[in-house]
Amino acid sequence: MMFVSVFMLSLYPIHAQETETLVLIDTDMGKIKVKLFNDTPLHRDNFIKNVKEKRYEGLLFHRIIKQFMVQGGDINSKDAPIEQHLGDGDAGYTIPAEIVYPRYFHKRGALCAARTGDDINPEKASSATQFYIVTGKFYTEMELDKMEKENGITLTPEQKEAYMLEGGAPHLDGNYTVFGEVVKGMKVVDKIQFVETNEDDRPLKNIKIKTMTIVDK
Repeated sequence: MMFVSVFMLSLYPIHAQETETLVLIDTDMGKIKVKLFNDTPLHRDNFIKNVKEKRYEGLLFHRIIKQFMVQGGDINSKDAPIEQHLGDGDAGYTIPAEIVYPRYFHKRGALCAARTGDDINPEKASSATQFYIVTGKFYTEMELDKMEKENGITLTPEQKEAYMLEGGAPHLDGNYTVFGEVVKGMKVVDKIQFVETNEDDRPLKNIKIKTMTIVDK
């Protein structure tokens, strides 16, 4: 995934709030409801801006890896023919990283911002439109202990419990902004993650985001 340029974001004014914003993602395969975290305000406000501008409508889940994640938000993916390479389409700006770790981590259902790699993006700035939802896999306590020793990290009890009982993608922790989570519709996310894909991890049949709307409950 590539960006044309990087600059600070101009957003609609959104007042500080205690309640978390809920967004309903209506797809070809069902509905997914996510909540946006208030302590990642730049990502929250940018996502709300995109939803209000209907920027996601008609875009595809263009990259799917089983037991890992489903990714969407490439602005070039609308009506893209199946042979077209996707993953580089973006809005021309990035969002400064808001990595609230270890409070937010890559457990199953986490809503996260995609980004370019560290080699060209050492600040870990996020894509303006591309996002992914973690599906992940289950880990044993032994696997997590090994990961801690090999990487010189310490996982919290909450992380360990989540990765053993729910699953996730712990190797991404601390490197990507987690700015929300699925509160309803993980069965739909699972349906999406198990579709057949090609060598670019693109589904053989397009999976479209029909609408995204902000909802009350």
